[in-house]
Amino acid sequence: MSFRAINQKYLEPGSQILMVLGIIALCQPWSMLLHSYGLTIILIGLVSFNVTSKIAPEEKAGTGQVRNPGAQH
Repeated sequence: MSFRAINQKYLEPGSQILMVLGIIALCQPWSMLLHSYGLTIILIGLVSFNVTSKIAPEEKAGTGQVRNPGAQH
């Protein structure tokens, strides 16, 4: 499995999930520790999403076409 495939399958969705978890941590009323780090979690997810979304998807062998043509960046 290449880095581009790992990025598309795990890293990009992971950064999106991290942003959602940051919003949940910021809005929950039970833990002050989670609330205080909520914005930091959102920013880490945002920066990682910006980096991972710039990596082009893997190309099919010999065709020059990307495997996921719907994901245009």
